[in-house]
Amino acid sequence: MKVLDAIRKGDFAVFGRAGMDVFADPVGVKSEDAKAFRADLGGSSANICVGLTKLGCTSALVTSVSDDAVGRFCMNRLRDYGVDTRYVRTVGGEARTSLAVYESRLEDFQNVIYRNGAADFQVTAKDMDAVDYTRFSALITAGTVFAAEPSRSATFHAFEQGRAAGLPVIFDIDYRPYSWPSADVAAQVLSRAGDESDLIVGNDEEFGFMAGGLDKGLDKARELAAKGKLVIYKMGHQGAITLTAQQEIRTGIFPVTAVKPNGAGDSFMAGMLASVAAGHDLRSAVLRGSACASIVVSQPGCAGAMPTTAELETFLDSHPGATDC
Repeated sequence: MKVLDAIRKGDFAVFGRAGMDVFADPVGVKSEDAKAFRADLGGSSANICVGLTKLGCTSALVTSVSDDAVGRFCMNRLRDYGVDTRYVRTVGGEARTSLAVYESRLEDFQNVIYRNGAADFQVTAKDMDAVDYTRFSALITAGTVFAAEPSRSATFHAFEQGRAAGLPVIFDIDYRPYSWPSADVAAQVLSRAGDESDLIVGNDEEFGFMAGGLDKGLDKARELAAKGKLVIYKMGHQGAITLTAQQEIRTGIFPVTAVKPNGAGDSFMAGMLASVAAGHDLRSAVLRGSACASIVVSQPGCAGAMPTTAELETFLDSHPGATDC
């Protein structure tokens, strides 16, 4: 498939948000009871960028951050992790970089997201025109970029620019209801994004949402695959189904003792793409992405928990293996 050939080159432009993660310390303590917090880079697209760079690919983030200490913190951490920031624009005014406050626990897990006046929604078509698409082999976007204007129109414009340069589009549905004006708008816009993408990754609930019913998610994934798209349908502890027009590949997960639920999807995406880039076949790449997800949920934080290639190999060598599917 053309999209796999592009991924193998390992150079990605990633669209979406960077944010600041603040998480309670130590593991297990609730946010309201915490005496200390740790901080690091967060935001789904920024996390994907970090995961890719740690696994040997190159990534550039295309977004906006606020002209304040939080925005500068995110810029510094992106650079620390080796992410290309030349397409990150600083915006003034009342726009603010997103903040996530969460805890490392599964029971009664809380993740408080501050996204009023989010800076990443201020990305414009002009920002997209400034990207040198010839530098990359594929585009990646998370669904949150489509939740508001001008980011929504700007990202669809980037799709056009990327396609003109011969780049495939990789789409992580990443549906976050709190970002959208309504479920109906989200379903329409995310469905359009799926139609315009070459590789679509999402969980069963997200595909079900796009299809208009949770019981219709797999049918929606199969419909998209029949159109020639590569689709990865994630099912939590039940593993994943990778669909093409010719086949369906079922894969399991790598059980671990998790300390939090968030960050898994970002790590899965980065691990799967980087594994394809490293020469693994599709089934193996999906399994390695699942291993990356397990590594991240077993540690505090998100960007900092993304594994390096050496850490991923150590995990795979020491783990008894994926579940049957």
